[in-house]
Amino acid sequence: MATKVVLITGAAIRIGACIARTFHSKGFDVAISYRSSLTAAQALIDELNAIRADSASCWPAEMTDQASVNRLGRDVLAHHKRLDVLVNNASSFYPTAYGDSTQAQWDDLVGSNLRGAYFLTQQLSAELTAKFGAVVNLTDTHADRALPKHPIYSIAKAGLKAMTKSLAIELAPHVRANGVSPGAILWPPSLEDDNDPAVEAGRQTMLAGIPLAKLGKMQDIADTVYFVACEATYLTGQTIKVDGGRSLR
Repeated sequence: MATKVVLITGAAIRIGACIARTFHSKGFDVAISYRSSLTAAQALIDELNAIRADSASCWPAEMTDQASVNRLGRDVLAHHKRLDVLVNNASSFYPTAYGDSTQAQWDDLVGSNLRGAYFLTQQLSAELTAKFGAVVNLTDTHADRALPKHPIYSIAKAGLKAMTKSLAIELAPHVRANGVSPGAILWPPSLEDDNDPAVEAGRQTMLAGIPLAKLGKMQDIADTVYFVACEATYLTGQTIKVDGGRSLR
Protein backbone atom coordinates (compact mmCIF):
# COMPACT_ATOMS: atom_id res chain seq x y z
CA MET A 1 0.00 0.00 0.00
CA ALA A 2 1.30 3.45 -0.94
CA THR A 3 2.35 5.73 1.88
CA LYS A 4 -0.05 8.58 2.54
CA VAL A 5 1.17 12.17 2.20
CA VAL A 6 0.31 15.32 4.15
CA LEU A 7 1.15 18.90 3.19
CA ILE A 8 1.34 21.36 6.09
CA THR A 9 1.81 25.03 5.30
CA GLY A 10 3.90 27.24 7.57
CA ALA A 11 5.29 24.23 9.39
CA ALA A 12 8.97 24.95 10.01
CA ILE A 13 8.48 25.87 13.67
CA ARG A 14 6.09 25.76 16.62
CA ILE A 15 2.65 24.21 16.10
CA GLY A 16 3.21 23.46 12.42
CA ALA A 17 6.39 21.52 13.15
CA CYS A 18 4.63 19.60 15.92
CA ILE A 19 1.86 18.66 13.47
CA ALA A 20 4.49 17.49 10.98
CA ARG A 21 6.20 15.27 13.57
CA THR A 22 2.84 13.83 14.63
CA PHE A 23 1.76 12.83 11.13
CA HIS A 24 5.23 11.45 10.42
CA SER A 25 5.08 9.31 13.56
CA LYS A 26 1.81 7.86 12.24
CA GLY A 27 3.46 6.71 9.03
CA PHE A 28 2.75 9.66 6.72
CA ASP A 29 5.25 11.17 4.35
CA VAL A 30 5.36 14.88 5.12
CA ALA A 31 5.73 17.99 2.97
CA ILE A 32 6.01 21.35 4.69
CA SER A 33 6.13 24.89 3.41
CA TYR A 34 7.95 27.82 4.96
CA ARG A 35 8.00 31.56 4.39
CA SER A 36 11.39 32.63 5.76
CA SER A 37 12.47 29.92 8.22
CA LEU A 38 14.65 27.95 5.81
CA THR A 39 17.15 26.82 8.45
CA ALA A 40 14.44 25.52 10.78
CA ALA A 41 12.54 23.89 7.91
CA GLN A 42 15.63 22.06 6.66
CA ALA A 43 16.51 20.93 10.19
CA LEU A 44 13.03 19.48 10.64
CA ILE A 45 13.17 17.67 7.30
CA ASP A 46 16.62 16.28 8.11
CA GLU A 47 15.27 15.05 11.46
CA LEU A 48 12.32 13.27 9.83
CA ASN A 49 14.39 11.79 7.00
CA ALA A 50 16.87 10.43 9.55
CA ILE A 51 13.98 8.48 11.05
CA ARG A 52 12.66 7.27 7.68
CA ALA A 53 14.62 7.96 4.51
CA ASP A 54 13.05 10.13 1.81
CA SER A 55 9.88 10.65 3.85
CA ALA A 56 9.89 14.44 4.16
CA SER A 57 10.41 17.52 2.03
CA CYS A 58 10.25 21.31 2.46
CA TRP A 59 9.25 24.02 0.01
CA PRO A 60 9.43 27.82 0.08
CA ALA A 61 6.07 29.51 -0.31
CA GLU A 62 4.71 33.01 0.05
CA MET A 63 1.01 32.46 0.71
CA THR A 64 0.14 36.04 -0.27
CA ASP A 65 1.49 35.46 -3.79
CA GLN A 66 -0.66 33.41 -6.15
CA ALA A 67 2.25 32.26 -8.32
CA SER A 68 4.07 30.99 -5.23
CA VAL A 69 0.96 29.16 -4.01
CA ASN A 70 0.53 27.53 -7.42
CA ARG A 71 4.18 26.49 -7.47
CA LEU A 72 3.90 24.95 -4.00
CA GLY A 73 0.99 22.72 -4.96
CA ARG A 74 2.58 21.74 -8.25
CA ASP A 75 5.98 20.93 -6.75
CA VAL A 76 4.60 18.88 -3.85
CA LEU A 77 2.49 16.72 -6.18
CA ALA A 78 5.38 16.27 -8.60
CA HIS A 79 7.69 15.18 -5.78
CA HIS A 80 5.40 13.00 -3.67
CA LYS A 81 3.06 11.78 -6.47
CA ARG A 82 -0.02 12.01 -4.22
CA LEU A 83 -1.70 14.01 -1.46
CA ASP A 84 -4.09 12.72 1.20
CA VAL A 85 -4.28 15.54 3.75
CA LEU A 86 -3.83 19.30 3.47
CA VAL A 87 -3.28 21.29 6.67
CA ASN A 88 -3.62 25.03 6.15
CA ASN A 89 -1.52 26.31 9.05
CA ALA A 90 0.42 29.27 7.56
CA SER A 91 -0.44 32.55 9.24
CA SER A 92 0.72 36.09 9.90
CA PHE A 93 -0.19 37.76 13.19
CA TYR A 94 0.35 41.34 14.34
CA PRO A 95 -1.77 44.28 15.53
CA THR A 96 -3.41 46.67 13.10
CA ALA A 97 -5.02 49.64 14.82
CA TYR A 98 -8.34 50.20 13.05
CA GLY A 99 -7.83 53.88 12.32
CA ASP A 100 -4.33 53.38 10.95
CA SER A 101 -4.54 50.00 9.21
CA THR A 102 -3.36 49.87 5.61
CA GLN A 103 -4.16 48.05 2.40
CA ALA A 104 -0.74 46.39 2.61
CA GLN A 105 -1.57 45.00 6.05
CA TRP A 106 -4.93 43.77 4.76
CA ASP A 107 -3.29 42.05 1.80
CA ASP A 108 -0.68 40.40 4.02
CA LEU A 109 -2.97 39.21 6.81
CA VAL A 110 -5.88 38.14 4.63
CA GLY A 111 -3.52 36.69 2.06
CA SER A 112 -1.52 34.57 4.50
CA ASN A 113 -4.43 33.49 6.69
CA LEU A 114 -7.23 33.06 4.16
CA ARG A 115 -6.67 33.69 0.47
CA GLY A 116 -3.61 31.49 0.12
CA ALA A 117 -5.34 28.64 1.92
CA TYR A 118 -8.39 28.95 -0.31
CA PHE A 119 -6.52 28.83 -3.60
CA LEU A 120 -4.09 26.13 -2.49
CA THR A 121 -7.04 23.97 -1.49
CA GLN A 122 -8.72 24.71 -4.81
CA GLN A 123 -5.59 23.69 -6.69
CA LEU A 124 -5.24 20.42 -4.79
CA SER A 125 -8.92 19.52 -4.54
CA ALA A 126 -8.90 17.08 -7.48
CA GLU A 127 -6.07 15.08 -5.91
CA LEU A 128 -7.70 15.15 -2.47
CA THR A 129 -10.98 13.99 -4.03
CA ALA A 130 -9.23 11.11 -5.77
CA LYS A 131 -7.71 10.01 -2.45
CA PHE A 132 -10.87 10.58 -0.34
CA GLY A 133 -8.73 13.03 1.57
CA ALA A 134 -9.16 15.72 4.20
CA VAL A 135 -8.52 19.43 4.71
CA VAL A 136 -7.80 20.88 8.14
CA ASN A 137 -7.69 24.64 8.67
CA LEU A 138 -5.97 26.15 11.71
CA THR A 139 -8.34 28.90 12.79
CA ASP A 140 -8.30 30.85 16.07
CA THR A 141 -10.55 31.57 19.02
CA HIS A 142 -10.56 35.15 17.73
CA ALA A 143 -12.58 34.01 14.73
CA ASP A 144 -15.53 34.14 17.15
CA ARG A 145 -14.37 36.78 19.61
CA ALA A 146 -12.44 39.56 17.91
CA LEU A 147 -9.07 40.42 19.43
CA PRO A 148 -8.81 44.13 20.28
CA LYS A 149 -6.38 46.06 18.07
CA HIS A 150 -6.22 43.10 15.65
CA PRO A 151 -9.25 43.67 13.41
CA ILE A 152 -7.75 42.45 10.15
CA TYR A 153 -6.34 39.29 11.72
CA SER A 154 -9.67 38.56 13.42
CA ILE A 155 -11.54 39.09 10.14
CA ALA A 156 -9.14 36.79 8.27
CA LYS A 157 -9.52 33.99 10.81
CA ALA A 158 -13.31 34.37 10.81
CA GLY A 159 -13.15 34.01 7.04
CA LEU A 160 -11.07 30.85 7.37
CA LYS A 161 -13.67 29.37 9.71
CA ALA A 162 -16.41 30.21 7.21
CA MET A 163 -14.28 28.72 4.43
CA THR A 164 -14.13 25.47 6.39
CA LYS A 165 -17.92 25.21 6.29
CA SER A 166 -18.05 26.06 2.59
CA LEU A 167 -15.39 23.52 1.69
CA ALA A 168 -17.26 20.83 3.60
CA ILE A 169 -20.16 21.38 1.20
CA GLU A 170 -18.21 22.03 -1.99
CA LEU A 171 -15.84 19.06 -1.60
CA ALA A 172 -18.40 16.54 -0.30
CA PRO A 173 -18.83 13.63 -0.35
CA HIS A 174 -15.25 12.57 -1.00
CA VAL A 175 -13.27 15.17 0.97
CA ARG A 176 -13.90 16.23 4.57
CA ALA A 177 -13.00 19.74 5.73
CA ASN A 178 -12.67 20.73 9.38
CA GLY A 179 -10.99 23.35 11.51
CA VAL A 180 -8.97 23.32 14.69
CA SER A 181 -9.02 26.45 16.82
CA PRO A 182 -6.10 26.73 19.27
CA GLY A 183 -6.52 28.62 22.50
CA ALA A 184 -3.67 29.67 24.79
CA ILE A 185 -0.78 27.40 23.85
CA LEU A 186 2.20 29.75 24.19
CA TRP A 187 2.58 32.85 26.34
CA PRO A 188 2.07 36.01 24.28
CA PRO A 189 5.21 38.16 23.80
CA SER A 190 4.13 40.49 26.60
CA LEU A 191 4.19 37.57 29.08
CA GLU A 192 7.42 35.82 28.08
CA ASP A 193 9.87 37.35 30.60
CA ASP A 194 10.16 34.90 33.52
CA ASN A 195 12.11 37.47 35.57
CA ASP A 196 9.48 40.23 35.50
CA PRO A 197 7.09 40.19 38.51
CA ALA A 198 4.46 41.99 36.44
CA VAL A 199 4.61 39.18 33.91
CA GLU A 200 3.79 36.59 36.56
CA ALA A 201 0.78 38.64 37.63
CA GLY A 202 -0.33 38.89 34.01
CA ARG A 203 0.03 35.15 33.56
CA GLN A 204 -2.14 34.46 36.59
CA THR A 205 -4.80 36.82 35.28
CA MET A 206 -4.74 35.04 31.93
CA LEU A 207 -4.95 31.58 33.51
CA ALA A 208 -7.88 32.71 35.66
CA GLY A 209 -9.89 33.03 32.46
CA ILE A 210 -9.23 29.40 31.47
CA PRO A 211 -11.42 26.80 33.22
CA LEU A 212 -8.62 24.21 33.08
CA ALA A 213 -6.28 26.85 34.62
CA LYS A 214 -3.27 26.01 32.47
CA LEU A 215 -1.78 26.56 29.05
CA GLY A 216 -2.31 23.90 26.44
CA LYS A 217 0.54 22.19 24.64
CA MET A 218 1.40 22.18 20.98
CA GLN A 219 0.88 18.41 21.03
CA ASP A 220 -2.75 19.00 22.06
CA ILE A 221 -3.27 20.86 18.79
CA ALA A 222 -1.33 18.36 16.68
CA ASP A 223 -3.26 15.41 18.10
CA THR A 224 -6.57 17.14 17.34
CA VAL A 225 -5.49 17.93 13.78
CA TYR A 226 -4.59 14.28 13.22
CA PHE A 227 -7.87 13.17 14.79
CA VAL A 228 -10.10 15.29 12.55
CA ALA A 229 -8.02 14.46 9.46
CA CYS A 230 -7.69 10.72 9.88
CA GLU A 231 -9.93 9.31 12.59
CA ALA A 232 -13.15 11.33 12.73
CA THR A 233 -14.48 9.97 9.45
CA TYR A 234 -18.05 11.26 9.92
CA LEU A 235 -16.98 14.78 10.89
CA THR A 236 -17.00 17.63 8.38
CA GLY A 237 -17.61 21.36 8.41
CA GLN A 238 -16.78 21.64 12.11
CA THR A 239 -14.22 23.69 14.01
CA ILE A 240 -12.93 22.10 17.21
CA LYS A 241 -11.85 24.53 19.92
CA VAL A 242 -8.80 23.32 21.83
CA ASP A 243 -8.68 26.08 24.41
CA GLY A 244 -9.10 24.59 27.88
CA GLY A 245 -12.63 25.99 27.99
CA ARG A 246 -11.50 29.60 27.61
CA SER A 247 -14.18 30.36 25.00
CA LEU A 248 -16.87 29.48 27.56
CA ARG A 249 -16.12 32.59 29.60
